[in-house]
Formats: sequence, structure tokens, C-alpha cells
Amino acid sequence: MQRRTRSWALPLAVTSALLAATLAGCGGSSAPDESPAEALASAKKTLDTTPGVRLALEGKDLPGGNVLAAAEGTLTHAPAFDGTITVHILGTSAKVPVIAVDGKVHAQLPLTTSWQTIDPADYGVPDPASLISPETGISNLLTATEHPKAGDSVRGGTDNKEVLTTYTGTLPESAVASIISSASGTFDVSYTIGSGHELSQAVLTGRFYGEGEQASTYTVTLDEYGTDKTITAP
Repeated sequence: MQRRTRSWALPLAVTSALLAATLAGCGGSSAPDESPAEALASAKKTLDTTPGVRLALEGKDLPGGNVLAAAEGTLTHAPAFDGTITVHILGTSAKVPVIAVDGKVHAQLPLTTSWQTIDPADYGVPDPASLISPETGISNLLTATEHPKAGDSVRGGTDNKEVLTTYTGTLPESAVASIISSASGTFDVSYTIGSGHELSQAVLTGRFYGEGEQASTYTVTLDEYGTDKTITAP
């Protein structure tokens, strides 16, 4: 009786295809054909064209004096901001409701019940509405990044359905100073970008408050892309 020789070609081909798909989904760049610079440029375009986003910012290892400690709220391309800003002033922290629109910043300062128009520079913070500016805001940092490199990709987001890729690089003083004018020197930066070219997090480390001050870290988190909100002065 002639014995049949079993063919393993089809099972091996199927296994290889499944393995390749798994690796593509769990590692490497979310867009293999994009260079790191192209991926950052795509993320900038996404942020520049969305109607609005939800922003959360947190500072770490901050020096003394008047400094920005945290912020959270809605940013729109009016440009406008509606949320709160936490500042460190003379050793104390104050969380202040802020509305920034039409080039003016309105705040409810501590121990007051009414809105006042303020100059944010007096408190060591930028106009929060400017953070969404394509020319001087957060998205500008993406394309100002020097020597960008792609890192690992991981599953994340809702139900781990999204592929998130990290990118690292450095930022020149001029780019960061457009947001915090006292920035000095070169800054290390890390970005987390989703497969839909949405910047979800940026972590910047350097001397935000002058050459003689200690290095600090700001973590910026963005979500709720597509937010459409009309923000008006109080």
C-alpha cells in the first residue's frame, strides 16, 4: 500500500500570515511607511484641523516663584479655552477658573467672586488659548522636534483597540519659548501618537524658567478630538 505524504504547506502559510498580522498589530510603527518626521507632521495636521480637544497639563519638579503647575479644560480653534489653571505663587497653589477668548484672559482669582481680565504673564503662565495655535502652540512642537525617533508600539485606548506609538527627540529653546517665554536650552520630548494620527500625550523636560533654574517636566494629555464648543467671555 502506498503511504500518503501529508502536505504542511497550507498550515504553515496560514500560521505565518497570522503571526505577521499579530506582530503588525502589537509592535512597530502604526504607519510603517511613514518616517518619524512624517508621523509627527501628520499628528500636527490632525490637531490643527480638529474643532477642539480636551487638555490636561501637569508640571513636576517645578522651581519656586510664579509658575504654571497644572491646567485642564477645553481648547477650541476660535482660539479659546474654558477650564482651570493651577499656579504656584509665592509658595502657595491656587486653582483658578479661566476663560480665554478673543485675545483676552478672564479669571476668577482666589478670594473673589467676579471675573477679572488679567495678563497671564503676571502669573508666569501663557494665554491658554494660544496652546492650540498652529504657529506657536502644542502642534508646532511636533514639527519643530529635532532628530525624531520612533519607539515601540503598544495597544491602548478604549478596550485596547488602538495602536499607540512613541516618538522621542529634542526641542530647541525657540520652540518651547513660544509657549513659556522663559524657556532656556534644549528640551527632551516624548510623544504618544495613535493610529489615527492623534497626539494623545507629550512629555517635555528642560529648564522652562530660565538657565539658572532646575529642570522641570510638563506632561500634556489630549483627548476628545472633535469637540465642538462655543466659548464666550463671562
